[in-house]
Amino acid sequence: MNAKQMRKIWIASLVGSAIEWFDYFLYGTVAGLVFNQLFFVNEDPTIGLLLSYASFALAFFIRPFGGVIFSHIGDRIGRKKTLVLTLSLMGIATFGMGLLPTYQAIGIWAPILLITLRLVQGLGIGGEWGGALLLAVEYAPKEKRGLYGAIPQMGVTIGMVLGTIALSIMTLLPEDSFITWGWRVPFILSALLVFFGLWIRKGIDETPSFKKVQESGDIPKIPLAETLRYHWKEVLIAIGAKVVETAPFYIFGTFIVSYATSNLGFSRTATLNSVMVATIITTILIPIMGSLSDKYGRKKLYIAGVIGMILFAFPYFWIIQQGSVAMLAIATIIGLGIIWAPITAVLGTMFSEIFNARVRYTGITLGYQIGAALAGGTAPLVATALLVEFNNSYVPIALYIILTAVISLVAIFAVRDRKLEHLDNDVNVLEKQLDTKVNNLQKAKVN
Repeated sequence: MNAKQMRKIWIASLVGSAIEWFDYFLYGTVAGLVFNQLFFVNEDPTIGLLLSYASFALAFFIRPFGGVIFSHIGDRIGRKKTLVLTLSLMGIATFGMGLLPTYQAIGIWAPILLITLRLVQGLGIGGEWGGALLLAVEYAPKEKRGLYGAIPQMGVTIGMVLGTIALSIMTLLPEDSFITWGWRVPFILSALLVFFGLWIRKGIDETPSFKKVQESGDIPKIPLAETLRYHWKEVLIAIGAKVVETAPFYIFGTFIVSYATSNLGFSRTATLNSVMVATIITTILIPIMGSLSDKYGRKKLYIAGVIGMILFAFPYFWIIQQGSVAMLAIATIIGLGIIWAPITAVLGTMFSEIFNARVRYTGITLGYQIGAALAGGTAPLVATALLVEFNNSYVPIALYIILTAVISLVAIFAVRDRKLEHLDNDVNVLEKQLDTKVNNLQKAKVN
């Protein structure tokens, strides 16, 4: 494959991931700023905020179902077709959100319709990440899988930057205008990004690894059943490793928006700008960390990031408590921009290296999406509930971050840092080896 074709694969993997996460984070941020006023209306503002974050968390629990559906398609029919379906679903749901009437206009149907579209978002993102990752990793040269596997991870932060920029611009509007129509603009304009993503993906081919499985005729009838029967330990490892990558991220990137504005007196624009700067820095660091993992190993970089997360949990909250915009930016940059980067950079490649190509889409998707459901979407909700329960003390939230790190450390110690070799197992070679062993056993039995 020439450099031009490889760049197209990079863009197809990166763009789709960025669009998906632009849509997703757009919802997460607006949930803390607007939805509690327009869709989840309640006399107690805190209850409205909790309901709004609950709707944010809800999609994380539908993501594993989307993952099962689309990973089944991905492992049986192909990565490319699956990626077109997931991106289309996500785009339709996000565009629809921008057009929804509010609670004041249609009453209870407003939150019902919003939640329905949110669930559609969850289905789409459930299958998107695995396909985008495998598109990059399964095309990558042996010695650069860490770098290539980090590229779709950049889509997460790029999507967040785009969403943050869009909302930052909209928040410059007068308050009434932002609440009335300003927040809708990014949702509606996301349709343009989706059309671009579909156009890019139209011209790509299936990955070499999937073609090998197709040629061997060894496509599993029910990938989920085979994964749970033979690879359940790997799924548990992936779930555990995902916990520290997702929970602190949503605290540093989503929960902080409502916490800093409502509890600490920061402006929305200052908070969103701090998050935006941090995500730009981590976007730059992710491919660097991915490349370093090709040299030093995924596991070492991941553990370094997790330990950093443990050590920074309490200092993070102490720094932002100082009330300075500069300190808020510094804390966000360290937590979201620097410490989180090595964790997320190696996660996808590390997952792909512990699953066989026959069920790789299903395996990595299950681990990633179940971990995200348990620890990611619930993080802003848990953090808000802890604030209410403990009189606005940040101590329980810092302990929660440390707990997620400890869980992931336990999981990661079960991973053997194989870096490169696992992905190159040709299915036909494995089958021949198995046939040879069976024949030898039969001959031995006859003799």
